[in-house]
Amino acid sequence: MNNDGYTSLSHFIDLLLDAICVVDKTGRFEFVSAGAERIFGYTPEEMIGMQMLDLVLPEDRERTLATAQEIMTGRFKVDFENRYIRKDGSIVDILWSARWSEAYQQRVAVARDITKSKNAERRQSALYAISEAVHVAENLLALYSRLHQIMAKLLPAANFAIALYDQDLNELSFPYRVLSEEYAEVDTTSFNIFTEQVIHSAESLLLCPIMLSGEDSAAQCEFDHCNMSWLGVPLKLQKGVIGALVMHSDPRSASYTQQDRELVEFVSAQIAFAIERRQMLARLEHIALYDQLTHLPNRELFYDRFQKALTLANRESSYFSLLYLDLDKFKWVNDTYGHSVGDLLLQITAQRILSCVRESDTVARLGGDEFVILLERVDSAQNTLLVAQKILQMLNQPFELAEQQIHILPSIGIALYPEHGLDETQLLSCADAAMYKAKKNGGNRIEMGYQGLRTVQVESLPHLKIQLIDNKK
Repeated sequence: MNNDGYTSLSHFIDLLLDAICVVDKTGRFEFVSAGAERIFGYTPEEMIGMQMLDLVLPEDRERTLATAQEIMTGRFKVDFENRYIRKDGSIVDILWSARWSEAYQQRVAVARDITKSKNAERRQSALYAISEAVHVAENLLALYSRLHQIMAKLLPAANFAIALYDQDLNELSFPYRVLSEEYAEVDTTSFNIFTEQVIHSAESLLLCPIMLSGEDSAAQCEFDHCNMSWLGVPLKLQKGVIGALVMHSDPRSASYTQQDRELVEFVSAQIAFAIERRQMLARLEHIALYDQLTHLPNRELFYDRFQKALTLANRESSYFSLLYLDLDKFKWVNDTYGHSVGDLLLQITAQRILSCVRESDTVARLGGDEFVILLERVDSAQNTLLVAQKILQMLNQPFELAEQQIHILPSIGIALYPEHGLDETQLLSCADAAMYKAKKNGGNRIEMGYQGLRTVQVESLPHLKIQLIDNKK
């Protein structure tokens, strides 16, 4: 073929929507067709001599290099996908077919832009994942973490936060915020300022060095790290803005683009709905599992945790204790001062008991003035007695209610696993019997179920007798 033929063929090649690229063995472009500009944003002249790997999205470079090495061993590739950074900073998805020319020591490849189809695929996949997350997340924090993972598959999200806005109280909170270690402290204020702008404007906001100039650039410098890009999208429902998704890029990664903004806007409605639905489920779960007066676990949740404690103790051959507590003068308080004062007394009682135990322990209200405390991983009767003694001392302090001091007399019964029982019925029966023994003996005391009857003196409370009883008697 003469030179005119080559020139004519070159013109036809330039008509292709795909791009033909020739790369030498060091990874530098030696030839690119005119179609490359439509895909990469650079002219062919600009790309000649550029290192191919420099244009690849950092997250895709390792596997791109591995694939290039495969091709150079003679393997023909027809279905390799990766992402490139265009000249304008946007991300383009590319489908490659490539082979190695041993004679010319070159990789010859054809690149096809599949960004539109990949974005559509990502959007649908994200919507499905968000919908699924509502049902599989155990709680709100688990949902937030799952949403973060979903977003990280769509765009860089190492620095990411979910903000919630209470319209009635005009309060902004960050129930979920993950920042790269190097930005963990300096960006807290920036996140707040940027998020407030997104929420109060009810519009998404994109700030990045490439697109900013003049006044916009000055505006961005209100935030830390002006060389980073910021993206914030409000979470909207019919009742208004309930929060925002906020993220900023690492200076070493590509800036966020208008394409990223549109992508997050697309999924934001689904995310807002997911958060609202999980909040509703959390409220329903709280109503079902917690006492509405004291906000302690109710009978159902207590039994669930009791069963888990039994399973764990059996598996690990460990110990736990059960305390059954009753307020002896509670009926008198209700009759004398009214139920509103009695309710307040129960609330304060709950808080006092909680102050005496660990976060891993369970304090539940079974009903009326009866409370039960599950102490997990307690290795001795003495340590259990010390906790019970602390609770008794705390409840012996007067309650400042109805403009006067009110005193109540708690009675506490103790059962130990496995000494006093190996199942739920035995242990509860033992603790309950010990508690009634304490009431029968005058109240304001601690009784412990035991094989045989004896009395133990506690040095820190010399006036207090702790009775060890056999719950079968």
